[in-house]
Amino acid sequence: MSPFKSSLYWRLLVSFCAVNMLALLFGGFLTQRFIEYGTAVEINWASLAQGANQAYENGGAGGLAEWSQQQRREGIDATLYENGEALLPIRMPSSVRGSLANWLDEKRDMVLQPWPNIYLAVQQVNGSDGHTRQLVALSRTHSRLRPQTRQRIFLASQAVLSLLFIGLVGWWVARSVARPVEAIRRATRRMAAGELSARVGREGQRAHDELAQLARDFDAMAERIEALVTHDRSVLQDLSHELRSPLARLHLILDLAQRSERPEEAARYFAQAEQEIGRLDHMTGEMLALSRMEGGIPGENRERIDVSSLMQDCLHRAELEAQARRLTLSMAPPPAPLMVSGSVLLLERAVDNLIANAIKFSPEGGRVELAAREVDGRAVCAVRDHGPGVPEAELPSLFRPLFRGSNASRAEGHGLGLAIVQRVARAHGGDVEARNAEGGGLLVELLLPLASPA
Repeated sequence: MSPFKSSLYWRLLVSFCAVNMLALLFGGFLTQRFIEYGTAVEINWASLAQGANQAYENGGAGGLAEWSQQQRREGIDATLYENGEALLPIRMPSSVRGSLANWLDEKRDMVLQPWPNIYLAVQQVNGSDGHTRQLVALSRTHSRLRPQTRQRIFLASQAVLSLLFIGLVGWWVARSVARPVEAIRRATRRMAAGELSARVGREGQRAHDELAQLARDFDAMAERIEALVTHDRSVLQDLSHELRSPLARLHLILDLAQRSERPEEAARYFAQAEQEIGRLDHMTGEMLALSRMEGGIPGENRERIDVSSLMQDCLHRAELEAQARRLTLSMAPPPAPLMVSGSVLLLERAVDNLIANAIKFSPEGGRVELAAREVDGRAVCAVRDHGPGVPEAELPSLFRPLFRGSNASRAEGHGLGLAIVQRVARAHGGDVEARNAEGGGLLVELLLPLASPA
């Protein structure tokens, strides 16, 4: 996955940029206010005028130039005026230069601020030679600080503010990241300790980034694991319960065979034992198949299948068993192929179980009817017998593993065939329904979504 598509990456990037912008803006603002405060406290314009006049009287124009150069290094452009003429040139905006003559004619001390962050001072000073001169000082930063000192203050304030903002925003980002991570960590520990109901919950899913998605995926995984483990435990309990009676019968048969006095009698018991072993093997295989399907592990690749043709094949395989009970198997040909996407082996097993169930509960000489049709974008595979049907109260439990209704005494079985049909249907995104048909018998319909056109 590209980092540019990661919401967490963009959150960190935006936070970093915001921190730098805040540090730059606040740093510049605070540095400017600090400089202005320091200037307002420290600059003494009258003293500055006396210094300029003394430099001029002691060194003339050269002394004044040297003094002015020193003031410029501290952020002030200053010179002396005498009789309205500058004793040393000074740089100033043209608009200020145009109004300077009027300010000098007023013959008084003043400090003006013609524009924000530009200060102009005019100070009267009397020389020892009896001449009156005027100091004109222009401070663009209103500061006596050296540029190097000013730069150090700015960098120091930037560093302090950057650390402050980085600490605050970093704490917020770390908290938003650590909260779902800690929630996932706690849920993982609880699951590792055997608490399969542990979930991350909403605490780890408040954000909309990869961590929230990870929390949702963890909850989905935990729910799936809990369902699989719960089902495996249920299958194990059901299997142990169902195996108890056949094993007891097998133990009794073998005991009787050992006590038999004649070989013929012992052979009869061993034949019964072989039948019990066959039933145990069949039931164990059905339970394992059910467990595999419940776990969502069909074990086969999906392919396009014509279910009407598949039902015809299953019908032909069941004809031998039907003939033994003098049953008639029939299937109405569908008007067009019904294509679904799925596993041939699993769907064959489901249809085989439906036909076998119908054969078991059909009376001798009866008939079993198969049909395939399309309804609302789904293939409907219907199998109907003409047996006793199922009491309405037992229909909801018909697909429960190991459920044997009140009519179970009419046929052998373990109550797993229809449960397997339901698992196959759900593994293919479909379902199975059962109801008592009009005129008697049970109608079971396997519903499968049709495959998209190739």
